[in-house]
Amino acid sequence: MSRARLAILSRKRSLYSTSRLVEAATAAGARPIVMDTLRCTMVVVPGASKLLYRGAEVQNLTAVLPRIGASITSYGIAVVNHLETMGVPVLNTSRAISRSRDKLRCLQLLAQAQVDVPRTVMATRGAATARLVEEVGGLPCIIKLLRGTQGVGVMIANTQAEAQTILQTFWGLGQDVCLQEFVAESKGKDVRALVVGDQVVGAMRRRARKGEFRSNIHRGGEGKPIRLERAYVETAVTAARLIGLEICGVDMLEGSDGPRVMELNSSPGFEGLEQATRADIAGAMVRHALDFAKR
Repeated sequence: MSRARLAILSRKRSLYSTSRLVEAATAAGARPIVMDTLRCTMVVVPGASKLLYRGAEVQNLTAVLPRIGASITSYGIAVVNHLETMGVPVLNTSRAISRSRDKLRCLQLLAQAQVDVPRTVMATRGAATARLVEEVGGLPCIIKLLRGTQGVGVMIANTQAEAQTILQTFWGLGQDVCLQEFVAESKGKDVRALVVGDQVVGAMRRRARKGEFRSNIHRGGEGKPIRLERAYVETAVTAARLIGLEICGVDMLEGSDGPRVMELNSSPGFEGLEQATRADIAGAMVRHALDFAKR
């Protein structure tokens, strides 16, 4: 019986998450194949489309785990979509990745399904800043790039003047931005839950370093493992299902009335989570991918 061929789309094999997925795939008896997304060539032919990697045709893939960084979202989504048209099982789909990368679209879909999210506003240059701030519950408020990642492009405005300056700067650079309610009770912390299939396989509470309001680990935040309450588990899994993600990180604020979903990450890094929880996150991802392919 031939070994399953599990492709991992990643810019670098040396990245922690990529190397752990390779390790986990090998341990599961599969053959891991790491492909740099930007070195994939898509050949579109009626009934016979194919994918080339470094000039050679890629065939007989069992499943694909895309690790698409924000900087290559457009090309990465095209490669994932191409694999889907070839009938290759991909976790996650191009549609789901696209939904998660657009912060506003993601929140719109969650809010439509009655999932609790922070009040959010998007507008273009010329909108009255005071009204926008009012719509998200007043000051302070959060202003963020629509396609930022790891806390980059996220700022806090404590005054109307600050809000005006930040908005005008982002708009002047041609960036799409949104304003968001500042959830005071979260106090510089949030919860990251990693969802695989219909389960949360690990969770941690991230706390911002002193003087910082963003709790991202990449911004110096500290993560500690936690056992999630049922409401948070259900909210994380529900959010993933609504966006269509088989594997994702769900970031939630701890509001006074329960979990409030901030955003979903379709290619979540899990170094901090594995180190904090000692859980085999990579193994859970690989096993789910192989089971998913069988189904």
